[in-house]
Amino acid sequence: MIDSVLRTVRLNKSFGGLIATNNVTLEFERGQVHAIIGPNGAGKTTLINLLSGDLLPDDGEILFNGRNITNLPPNKISQLGIGRSYQKTNIFAEFSCYENCWVAAQSRLNTSMRFFRSAHQLKAVVERTERALELCGLSSRRDSKASAMSYGEQRQLEIGMMLATEPELLLLDEPLAGMGSEESLQVIELLRRLAADHTLILIEHDMDAVFSIAQRLTVMVNGRILETGSIERIRSSQAVQEAYLGVGEDAV
Repeated sequence: MIDSVLRTVRLNKSFGGLIATNNVTLEFERGQVHAIIGPNGAGKTTLINLLSGDLLPDDGEILFNGRNITNLPPNKISQLGIGRSYQKTNIFAEFSCYENCWVAAQSRLNTSMRFFRSAHQLKAVVERTERALELCGLSSRRDSKASAMSYGEQRQLEIGMMLATEPELLLLDEPLAGMGSEESLQVIELLRRLAADHTLILIEHDMDAVFSIAQRLTVMVNGRILETGSIERIRSSQAVQEAYLGVGEDAV
């Protein structure tokens, strides 16, 4: 029996006449790296936006640890333990690394908009901030302004901000986009470390990276699930090869 941390049931989303997700039913197993792949326009980012609450589905359900979160806003979903990164880096450029992670960490407080907090609460925020910087590998850059960092480091920082909210599940939308080979290797290694203690749902076009860290793959085409399974099953699937990975000399 699958120990599902997240499940979608017949999830649909349309934009005018465009069907972005079409009856998407998926289970994401706890503790796995589950990659969602497919050509541009397949509906991958729309699915992530639905899971994070950035979009509301037209119909269907999203269940997180058995709780229906279908119509919850992004901040409530984050507080339940789902973190999200975006295709475009989403950080505070004029803040230091530490300040970026601190802002994310304090958002976990139920009293995050109050100016007077207990010393215990502030200590917890500091501890989450320090832990996030260590996990994302930026402790040595804690005082560096985000705008002065390399693009790869900024992507690491965005993941650090997500970690400062102490999520159980990480939604990662093309974390390697726009990176050089060396920066990509650093982020891949970071994702491997995170996979030891988190469930990861990953959208990524770098197939070498996907095959090196994912345990399970879902292939989407035109808003539908074409196939879901192990790396070996997906690689050997005739339907997937024809639709996405290529055949013969063009195969990934």
